[in-house]
Amino acid sequence: MSKLPAAPGSTAVSAFLRQVESLPVRPASGRRGRLIFAIDATASRQPSWDRACQLQGEMFSATRDLGGLAIRLAYFRGFGEFAATPFLTDAAELTRRMTGLQCLGGQTQIGRVLDHALAETRRDRVHALILIGDAQEEPLDPLCHLAGQLGLHGTPIFAFHEGGDRRAAEAFRQFAQLSGGAFAPFDAASAEALRALLRAVAVYAAGGRAALARLPGEAARRIAGQLPAPG
Repeated sequence: MSKLPAAPGSTAVSAFLRQVESLPVRPASGRRGRLIFAIDATASRQPSWDRACQLQGEMFSATRDLGGLAIRLAYFRGFGEFAATPFLTDAAELTRRMTGLQCLGGQTQIGRVLDHALAETRRDRVHALILIGDAQEEPLDPLCHLAGQLGLHGTPIFAFHEGGDRRAAEAFRQFAQLSGGAFAPFDAASAEALRALLRAVAVYAAGGRAALARLPGEAARRIAGQLPAPG
């Protein structure tokens, strides 16, 4: 069984970037990669939401030479509120939609995120699901089942956990493992780490393993093996 990285920070991020290179799937030639970008927008998440607003445009720019990316923003907040945008191909439009929202207190609704992603990828392949959050307050087994179903449909979960909640971190790790994706922690001070993670998944969704292998930088060359070797 894979182990959690020893601690948040550059080692874990480097490990993630290395591990994600082993993913073998890429979009069909001539098509944009489709990515669902799901964020916990409950009250504790406002600082991370603000950082994501600033960074999401880089996901588009990182994939321009790979045929581009279509991103659907999904979020949950407040009393049972869950929403998702259409798939967007313009960074300015995604930023406009994100900056118009405020985080609201409430419980997690990760199950609705995974249900939504599964329904969408059954209609038309979603190449990656990014999940960003700091808590997990739902029964774990049904969520793990949904994560496994996403894996069977070729939609890996890239689960990025913020903060020190070990129970939530373990849940996020399981979602990633069961779907064939990857897990990485980050903290409130690591905007650069989040930038690297989002860029890596965007490149994977748009261009697959070969595109990730061409990413420059030491982080992408570091070792750590979370994911099973491609079959």
